[in-house]
Amino acid sequence: MNPVAASSPVDHIQPRDKAEILAQALPYIRRFHGKTLVIKYGGNAMTDPALQQDFAEDVVLLKLVGLNPVVVHGGGPQIDEALAKIGKKGTFIQGMRVTDEETMEVVEWVLGGEVQQDIVGLINHAGGKAVGLTGRDGGMIRARKLKMVDKDDPSKEHDVGQVGDIESIDPSVVRALQDDQFIPVISPIGFGAHNESYNINADLVASKLAEVLKAEKLLLLTNTPGVLDKAGNLLTDLTARRIDELFADGTISGGMLPKIAGALDAARSGVNAVHIIDGRVPHALLLEILTDQAYGTMIRSH
Repeated sequence: MNPVAASSPVDHIQPRDKAEILAQALPYIRRFHGKTLVIKYGGNAMTDPALQQDFAEDVVLLKLVGLNPVVVHGGGPQIDEALAKIGKKGTFIQGMRVTDEETMEVVEWVLGGEVQQDIVGLINHAGGKAVGLTGRDGGMIRARKLKMVDKDDPSKEHDVGQVGDIESIDPSVVRALQDDQFIPVISPIGFGAHNESYNINADLVASKLAEVLKAEKLLLLTNTPGVLDKAGNLLTDLTARRIDELFADGTISGGMLPKIAGALDAARSGVNAVHIIDGRVPHALLLEILTDQAYGTMIRSH
C-alpha cells in the first residue's frame, strides 16, 4: 500500500469526480500548450517542506503537459541566516538589501549554490529535469549599479552597494534548455562591465525575464493572499491605473513596491497576465493556471 495515498486529502473523492476535475483542466492545458510561464519562487512556499514538494510537483506536471515553466528564486531568509553566522546583520533601504562586498560573497554562495541546488534537487526528485543557472551563465543578465533615488526627496540618492539594475537579458541559454525539455532554475545574480557581481531583486529578474521570453504568464509566489486593500480585502483584478492610485495613497508599500512595479512593467510589455499568488496554499500554481478560480491578484496592462 502506498503510504502517501493513505493520508491523501483527495481519497474521499469518487473516481468519476476526479476524472471530471482533470477534464476541467483540459481547456487551460490546450490554451497554454507550448507557452512559457515565468515563476518567481519565494516566501513560505520555499521554506515549508510540504509546500516545497507541492511546488516541485506542480512545476513538473506543467512541463509534462506541454507548458514551459522557468523558475526564478529568491532567498532572503537564507541570506539573513548565513549573514548571522558570520556576525553580520542585513540592512534594508526602501525594501532593497544593502550589499557590501562581503555580503555579496554570501549572497552568491547562498543563492547560486545552496538555495538553487536545493530547488534543482526538489524538481528532479519529483520527476523533472532541472538545471541551475545564475545571470552569468550564457551571459544572461548584464547589470549596472542600482541608483536608488530617495522616495521622499528625488535629489537624494542612496548607496546600496552591489545591488544591480538590469541592463539587458540574453535569454538564449534559457531557450536552449527549454527546447531540450529542461526546467531552468535561475538565481538573481547579474554581472557588470568589469565582471563584478550584482545582487538583483528576484521579482525584478522574473519580470524582466518574462518580458524578453514573451511569456504567457508571470507568477509571483508570496506570503500574502495577493494585493490587499486598506481594509484587508483581496483585490483580484487590477489595472495599471488602479495600481498608480494604490501607490499614491500608500496601500502598496514596503516589499510589495518592487514586486508590483516589476509586474506592471511586464504587463505593459506584452506579458499577457501577471499573477501575485499565495505560496502558502498547497498547489497554488496548478490552481491558478489550470482552473478558473482566482487564487490571487491578476494584473492587466489597462
